[in-house]
Amino acid sequence: MSVFTDIAAICHPMPTPGDVPEDIYNDVCHSIHAQREEMIHNLEAAADTDWEENEPLLSAIGIARYRKEQAEGEIRRLIAYGREFTRPRPYKLSDLAAASGMSVSGIRTAYGPGEVADVEQTLGRAARERRVPSTDEASDTDSAS
Repeated sequence: MSVFTDIAAICHPMPTPGDVPEDIYNDVCHSIHAQREEMIHNLEAAADTDWEENEPLLSAIGIARYRKEQAEGEIRRLIAYGREFTRPRPYKLSDLAAASGMSVSGIRTAYGPGEVADVEQTLGRAARERRVPSTDEASDTDSAS
């Protein structure tokens, strides 16, 4: 085996029977095989161009890091959507925390004006208006759903 094949196998592991429904197992395996072949081709082509600049393992790690950053950004935008765009009330902090694997306090700081602006641009509409909660509501900001 080559380093390219090894890296592709690590990045795109084959499922074992039972991991996916039996009726689609072969299709999933074919899809993963195609993903491996594409990765091998891309890593080989990049390495052939400039090995030191495109060392296969370091390139694969960089690609994985990029995918991770993209996923983290997606989660932040989805949380912003759940808190700022849903009507008539935002999602509960505790529900968003459970879904994202964060703490409630982490949800409060998971997104900012940039993510809200990204969602506004994507949806073509403004975030719902924020109102200042009354004194009674302020103590129970997580009870709305």
